[in-house]
Amino acid sequence: MKNQKITISVVGSHDLTPEVERVAHNIGKFIAEMEAILVCGGLGGAMEASSKGAKEAGGTTIGLLPGKDKKDANPYIDIALPTSIGFARNCMVACSADIIVALPGSYGTNCEICYGLVYKRPIIDLGSWGIDGMIKVENLEDAKNKIKECIEKIKQARS
Repeated sequence: MKNQKITISVVGSHDLTPEVERVAHNIGKFIAEMEAILVCGGLGGAMEASSKGAKEAGGTTIGLLPGKDKKDANPYIDIALPTSIGFARNCMVACSADIIVALPGSYGTNCEICYGLVYKRPIIDLGSWGIDGMIKVENLEDAKNKIKECIEKIKQARS
């Protein structure tokens, strides 16, 4: 287990403001710089923006797709895993993560947050969710610091 790479799931909306798109892209880039693997739902919006950031920084991306076709993945997904289970894949996005970064979103994102809380994953709140149990951050730099802290705790627990 100690040789496994850290996985960080990025969850958020299909519909993005330019500001949220920038944050998602920068989070993806940061995940790659930390040598973690980015996991997401594999489609558009926050998933695509974060995947693009990770790829531009030389990272690896995994997309857990709701349908049965790999071609549905956004162009920045390295490993497309069709699940054919629709929104139920949200459970997999949360469970496969060592850390979850939650951007603004709707019911699907909320679902992934709730699964993350059930599975006791650290969840960085970059979407003003205000849900008990999440790690509240004020901005992108604060989120990066919290991610670093979480990575160090995970590495220590694995060694």
